[in-house]
Amino acid sequence: MAYATSVPYRAGTEGFHTFRIPAVVVTRAGTVLAFAEGRRGSAGDSGHIDLVVKRSADGGDTWSEARVVAEEPRGGTVGNPAPVVTSDGRIVLVSVRQGPAATEAKIRRGQVPAADGRRVFVQESADDGVTWTAPREITASVKRPEWRWYATTPGHALQLRHGPHAGRIVVPANHSLPPAAGHDGTEGAYNGGHCLLSDDGGATWRIGYVDDNPDGYVNVNETTAAELPGGRLYLNTRTDSAAPGTRADAYSADGGQSLELPFRPQAGLSGPVVEGSVLFWEPTGTLLFSGPAAPDARALMTVRASDDFGVTWRVAHTVSGLPAAYSDLTALDAATVGLLYETGDFGPYESIAFRRVPAAELA
Repeated sequence: MAYATSVPYRAGTEGFHTFRIPAVVVTRAGTVLAFAEGRRGSAGDSGHIDLVVKRSADGGDTWSEARVVAEEPRGGTVGNPAPVVTSDGRIVLVSVRQGPAATEAKIRRGQVPAADGRRVFVQESADDGVTWTAPREITASVKRPEWRWYATTPGHALQLRHGPHAGRIVVPANHSLPPAAGHDGTEGAYNGGHCLLSDDGGATWRIGYVDDNPDGYVNVNETTAAELPGGRLYLNTRTDSAAPGTRADAYSADGGQSLELPFRPQAGLSGPVVEGSVLFWEPTGTLLFSGPAAPDARALMTVRASDDFGVTWRVAHTVSGLPAAYSDLTALDAATVGLLYETGDFGPYESIAFRRVPAAELA
C-alpha cells in the first residue's frame, strides 16, 4: 500500500543547516502544526538554534514556509518544543533555551552561569498557530535550583480530558543532578525525570512527579506521555543504563503529581537509545509508540501498538528500513494517525517527514 508522505523540512533549506526534534499537533480547525529546531550553523545540539513551525491546512500534504516562533536574543539555543492544543482552542507551547556558548556537557558539569544555562519558557497562539505571544519565563516555578541540565519532552504535551484532573496540562521533562565526588555530572546515572503541571490553562506552572534516583539502573531521560481511560497517565522514557533494554515506563493515577511506581524497564520496546512518542488511540483503545526498531542503530522507524495499556507490545506499522531518529505522533482525524519523524536516505537528520497512517491498520 502507498502511504501519503510529505517532507516539511529538508536540511540545507530556508536558511537552516539542519532541522531536528519534531513535535506535531492538530488544531481545532484541523490545521497540522509541525514544530522543529531550526539549527543555523550545524547539526549540533548547541549554538544558534531557533524554534520554528510550519502549518498545513490539507492534512499534511503541503506546508507553509518555516516561521520562527522563538529565538534566543544572543544567538543561543531555543528548542525541545512541547506544544498542546487546549480545550479552548489555544496552542500552548513550552520550550527551553540556553546561551550561545553553553553546551550540554558544560551545563552538566556546572560550568555555565545561570543566565546561560537551561531556562524554561511558555508562549501561546490564539489564531491557529499563525502568530505567537512573546516567550514568558517560568523557570523559577518548574526547575529546582540544584538541577543542571533541563529539557522538555521533546514532542507534544497533553491536556487531560477525563477524570478528576481534567483540564490539567502535563508536560513531561527531564533534568540532571549535581554529581557525587569523583564524577563530573555528564554520566547517565545523574539523569532524572519530572513533569510540569498547569491547572489554569498555562498561566501558572509547578513541578509534578520527580524520579531521579542516581543508581545507574533506570535513569530517566527524554519522556512522552499519553492519557489512558479515566485520566490515568502512561509515561514512556528513553534510558541509557544497566536496566534491560533502552526504554522504561511508568504510570500516574493522579494526573502526573506522582508515579504509581518509579520508572521500570520496558524491554518489550527494542531499539537504540533515542527519543520516542506515545499516543492513545481512543476508538480502539490502542496505545501507540513510535521510534526506530533497529536494535543498535537509529533506523527502521516503526509504530508499535499495545492492547493492554503498555504492558506488551507488537509491531503495527513499519515506515521504512532507512535511517530514522526522533518522532512524534498525533491524531490527525477520526480515521488517521499522523507521524512526524526524522529520516533520510543516508542519515537520520537529512529531513523531517510526515506520514499519514490509517488508524485501522494499527488496531
